[in-house]
Amino acid sequence: MDTRVAKKKLGLKERYAAMTRGLGWETTYQPMDKVFPYDTYEGIKIHDWDKWQDPFRLTMDAYWKYQGEKEKKLYAVIEAFAQNNGQLGISDARYVNALKLFIQGVTPLEYNAHRGFAHVGRQFTGECARVAAQMQSIDELRHYQTETHAISHYNKYFNGMHSPNHWFDRVWYLSVPKSFFEDACTAGPFEFLTAVSFSFEYVLTNLLFVPFMFGAAHNGDMSTVTFGFSAQSDESRHMTLGIECIKFMLEQDPDNVPIVQRWIDKWFWRGYRLLTIVAMMQDYMLPKRVMSWKEAWEMYAEGNGGALFKDLARYGIREPAGWKDACEGKDHISHQAWATFYNYGAAAPFHTWVPSDEEMQWLSEKYPESFDTLYRPRFEFWRERAEEGRRFYNKTLPMLCTTCQVPMFFTEPGDATKIAYRESDYFGNKYHFCSDHCKHIFDDEPEKYVQSWLPVHQIYQGHCFPEGTDPTAEGFDPLMAVLKYYEMNIGRDNFRLRRLGRPEEFAAWTGETA
Repeated sequence: MDTRVAKKKLGLKERYAAMTRGLGWETTYQPMDKVFPYDTYEGIKIHDWDKWQDPFRLTMDAYWKYQGEKEKKLYAVIEAFAQNNGQLGISDARYVNALKLFIQGVTPLEYNAHRGFAHVGRQFTGECARVAAQMQSIDELRHYQTETHAISHYNKYFNGMHSPNHWFDRVWYLSVPKSFFEDACTAGPFEFLTAVSFSFEYVLTNLLFVPFMFGAAHNGDMSTVTFGFSAQSDESRHMTLGIECIKFMLEQDPDNVPIVQRWIDKWFWRGYRLLTIVAMMQDYMLPKRVMSWKEAWEMYAEGNGGALFKDLARYGIREPAGWKDACEGKDHISHQAWATFYNYGAAAPFHTWVPSDEEMQWLSEKYPESFDTLYRPRFEFWRERAEEGRRFYNKTLPMLCTTCQVPMFFTEPGDATKIAYRESDYFGNKYHFCSDHCKHIFDDEPEKYVQSWLPVHQIYQGHCFPEGTDPTAEGFDPLMAVLKYYEMNIGRDNFRLRRLGRPEEFAAWTGETA
């Protein structure tokens, strides 16, 4: 009788190869370039897909095991937080507005990233790149779900969180993150990875997750802290994909270098503009602050990013074109953004306020070269008006940058007393920009950016009113019509800050005076 020979178990490297490259084949019924048309049309030249290396070498069965273990721990904490009324332990009602901004502007990006990576996972000829993109697609969907589940507990007790998906497609300031990902998803697969995996995930993501999660911990929100660190463990893999993609392209052919440099210039700046809302959240919306935006920028961008671009210099890559302007802007963008949202507090489903004396002192210490001279007088003037019962609301609409879609409130590099304006003409129309870099991005691809859906333009054209609205009717109030189109609870989601979304209930629970 023959003796059965036990098959030798594959090692990690061999197992990974079998479950990635081993799944691919050369097509015969159609040419490979026809099956995978998108990985060539950007001009990127790939000579050997086998050079793509994933340092994690994660197989699908191991992926589900690791993620399942994390899910058990995460949902145990979320459940305990809900059962113990964890919302009563937060530092101050104002903190909830940071969560509103997160669920409105950041969480939907996770779903857009999921869709983008699912698309990219079909477009690469290389099997390893496809598998890596598909795993990240699952990660991003998981992040969308866990963030929604963690923050949904607050929706039971607070205003401003009831319709984030509806708002994401309509509310004016949410066009900034929405346009970022729609721009990335309509690019080719290599540009998408440069935009999301490298420029955002590798260079900038620590500026979003790490300071905000530390801030959540200091403000008593352990539910948010837990989902943040659960997601952050995935981000390490995402960052690895980003740097691997960049180095892979640069090592494959010298002709790829100028294309990659152009993408890095573009997507670093687009990501930096997107993080303006994070800067504002960090400096103004956390009652107990951990670090300023300036400190976070110096640590995670100038420190880590500076070392990164020195490393990439051997491939012929320099710092992004907007790097120096971004480093100068660390003294200004959070204050300029908060001042703008204070102006438009009537049209946003979260609350804004003037910082207290103690908070302004903190800002003065963190921003000694800018806050006292440029921003403190403005806040003190608004506080005087509010105390007189004349809280200021701007009833006009701002000019938007065609590229990043942020209102044009940023100042000139080197002179923070002047608003930066740039413009370009294209087929007889004039387009406006907040910086040289946004103008350059437009000038490089004008046929793409002339299609921008700019909320201010849409409102003035009458496209943002509920169906059946008659703008010619007597007493027509365009702001109220827009807020109804947004489906906001007027007076609760917006306007002045209350002690809490339901202050009388919070007072009854805690024994405090509402």
